[in-house]
Amino acid sequence: MRKEITVPDIGNFKDVQVIEIFVKIGDTIKKDDPLITLESDKAAMEIPATESGVIQSLSVKIGDKISEGSSILTLEISSEEKNVGWDANPNNSLDLQSNLQETPIKPITVPDIGNFKGVQLIEIFVKAGDTVKKDDPLVTLESDKAAMEIPCPESGIIQSLSVKIGDKVSQGDVLAMILSSDAALPVPPPSRAPEPVKTQTVEKTEIKTPPQPVKVDHSRQIPHAGPAVRKMAREFGVDLSKVKGTGIRNRILKEDIQLFVKTELSKPSAPITTGGSFSLPEMPIVDFSQFGEIEQKTFSRIKKLSGPALHRSWLHIPHVTQFDDADITDLEEFRKSLQSEGEKRKIKLTLLAFLMKASVSALKTYPDFNASLSPDKESLIMKKYFHLGFAADTPNGLVVPVVRNVDQKSLFDLAAEIGQLSQKARDGKLTTNEMQGGCFTISSLGGVGGTAFTPIINAPEVAILGVSKSQMKPVWQKDQFVPRLILPLSLSYDHRVIDGAQAARFTTYLSFILADVRRLLI
Repeated sequence: MRKEITVPDIGNFKDVQVIEIFVKIGDTIKKDDPLITLESDKAAMEIPATESGVIQSLSVKIGDKISEGSSILTLEISSEEKNVGWDANPNNSLDLQSNLQETPIKPITVPDIGNFKGVQLIEIFVKAGDTVKKDDPLVTLESDKAAMEIPCPESGIIQSLSVKIGDKVSQGDVLAMILSSDAALPVPPPSRAPEPVKTQTVEKTEIKTPPQPVKVDHSRQIPHAGPAVRKMAREFGVDLSKVKGTGIRNRILKEDIQLFVKTELSKPSAPITTGGSFSLPEMPIVDFSQFGEIEQKTFSRIKKLSGPALHRSWLHIPHVTQFDDADITDLEEFRKSLQSEGEKRKIKLTLLAFLMKASVSALKTYPDFNASLSPDKESLIMKKYFHLGFAADTPNGLVVPVVRNVDQKSLFDLAAEIGQLSQKARDGKLTTNEMQGGCFTISSLGGVGGTAFTPIINAPEVAILGVSKSQMKPVWQKDQFVPRLILPLSLSYDHRVIDGAQAARFTTYLSFILADVRRLLI
């Protein structure tokens, strides 16, 4: 016989989100086994099975919002009656009653929890029929200031629960009824020896063994964590069953989730997939054509290659961005004064050549920025050469040509090479060798606009300098404001290699050099 299992009375809650599903089609479940977990703004609640049987179909998925009466699944219920006892003889019930000694069933009440009243119940760890030991956790209560577990005061068997998730309780309220393990158990009556039953095909007997008492199934362990922690785990894509809890009675805390994520990311051989212990939540697939007319445009070859590389860099490198300003008023005047010389050489002297020269000086002063992390993540590979990449905008996307030995070239030599590489990039003629070996990258958006941005590190480098559009701003000098040309700097760096103090010193030094390029000659 098939039966539909629906959402029971869950209080004044509607459209409650399904956050966990513990079963799948084909599973054999028992009454009171957990089926799903629902979470509202105030509490998380498990919905148990009301019947035993085999799951034929599921009507919900994670993320669905359901209410009282909504279908959860369809169950195939066995037509066989399950007799619990020592014999199928119906008279056994009378025999058992006559053999029962006094079996005190006691209430478990909320103990003294301080000056708290009407505290919300957010977790229940037991169900009717469970065998518990003294001090096992029964429920978790949560007030505005703290969460507290209520332990079992003695060992025994839970007979019934008097509360559900979301209830508000106070000291003295009944939580459950327990049959103490000290209580006398029923003594089975003497039974006749079981009669052998002959089969029709073989000459041997089969002994009918009495049905065994139903045991509590603890094979499906639910991670011990509150709603806030479960929500955090879903946001990070963390499987709570893989996390070790450090709270009371192994309760999983937010700090445990953070440590787990940090540990997984630090493993060099642990790829981030959607099937491992740490995974990224999948983006929903949306049919945009249902909202209006669309057109699908294929990515260029450059974007197909650079996209995964940028994604990998962003996921594996802990990015931090340091912002600063550089006064380039004098530098710009000097650059313009060299225009006539540049025209004679047929070279356009841009700000990028000055930025490269200044960056090399900063890299020499702070060599950790001119390094790469070793494969085992335990040391730095220090580079004695200075090859600088620059982001070049092309019709097909961004590419990063590399200018080699910047420290050995003049401003005009750098400007000439930057111009040649930029033209080859626009024409799509850059070779692989011309895009490899960089130590440090400069991404300049000065010709486009913007005030600041967060450039993504070009791995295996450890830092990248972003440059935005310079603007005239009033700067206080001595006793008055004076107009100065200010260049915004955005330095993204790998926090495993470089700390915030180093980054601040780097941009401060770079601003100092750009403010007076004559220092490059010292």
